[in-house]
Amino acid sequence: MDFINSFTQTSLTHWQFISIALIFIWSGFVRSGIGFGGAALALPLLLLVYDQPLYFLPIVGSHLIFFSILTLSTRMQNVNWSVMFKVLAIVIIPKIAGIFGLLNLPNNWLVISVFSITLFYGIIWLFNYTIRSQSKVFDVLLLCLGGYTSGTSLIGAPMIITVVARYVSKYQLRETLFVLWIVLVVFKLGAFVYVGADLQWQSSLILLPFVGIGHYLGLRVHEYFLNADSTLFHRVLGGALITVSSVGLIKHFL
Repeated sequence: MDFINSFTQTSLTHWQFISIALIFIWSGFVRSGIGFGGAALALPLLLLVYDQPLYFLPIVGSHLIFFSILTLSTRMQNVNWSVMFKVLAIVIIPKIAGIFGLLNLPNNWLVISVFSITLFYGIIWLFNYTIRSQSKVFDVLLLCLGGYTSGTSLIGAPMIITVVARYVSKYQLRETLFVLWIVLVVFKLGAFVYVGADLQWQSSLILLPFVGIGHYLGLRVHEYFLNADSTLFHRVLGGALITVSSVGLIKHFL
């Protein structure tokens, strides 16, 4: 553990590091398995272990770029470039506004916002409620909300995917989203560099093999997720997210 702390410059205990490593395996699994959720389904868990969003966001972002590029290297033909650019044009301004909020809001506000948004996702998935857009106006609203949330915490993916899934086939969805995530995360990491924030590259390297394990497992089950009924998976996941978010919110309000 001494060599770990010397790189990360934190006072993590052995159990904290083990917990974080397991969560990053989970992060890699869901990102490559379903195309989103690497941050949305991992960040709340990470904040229960160590409640510093600005510590984890650069790590999650750099991992996302690395493994998304790795996946895209043999699957670029699945990217729907037309939809990707149209979505990016709508999302980018709210994304920049969200990044500005991230860099200026108090840490407690950021933590509470992450748990609150995750609680919302958990309730939707537990009760099998699907946000459906039937108009372009609502599409734009969802993309703006997703872009802003992505800027503040990287957990805006479920709102963005609701729109993108309407316009691309399920076989194009993951790769199209990966290209979009790469562009958005590059903006966020660029903002971190501009303000002199620590990118935590040492921690990113240490945790990279753990994300790699999850990434490999996710690739193996991606075809299953494309063809399987995901209702039970989402309900179980929703219940877990509600539990985690509730614990996190109680912890910060008590």
